[in-house]
Amino acid sequence: VQLQAFGGGVVHPGGSLRLSCTASGRSFSAYAVGWFRQTPGKEREYVGGFHRRGSSPLYADSVKGRWTISRDNAKNTVYLQMNSLRPDDTGVYYCAASQTIIYSSLSTPSAYNYWGQGTQVTVSS
Repeated sequence: VQLQAFGGGVVHPGGSLRLSCTASGRSFSAYAVGWFRQTPGKEREYVGGFHRRGSSPLYADSVKGRWTISRDNAKNTVYLQMNSLRPDDTGVYYCAASQTIIYSSLSTPSAYNYWGQGTQVTVSS
């Protein structure tokens, strides 16, 4: 499956963005999907994702209550709605997918087989 992430941009603190991750090649619905972000010099950080079709999203503590992940299987797309953005949310955001990942590894980048190209999010006043 090929993934494409888009929707990044520049936003003021407190603003919102919605990222999209679209899959081509196969139906996305049977894949676990995760969102990660990365800043220079740091490892890729998990922000949230789904384990399987119909499962509830699992969020990192840093984004819980601010962000929402949803999926539209008809459009083969997973969304990351980011509200109340803060400067430390700045980074390149990636979506990733796997058919074989176990729940306890959702936040582990190396457990994913497929990655999108990343989209830059900058939160700055």
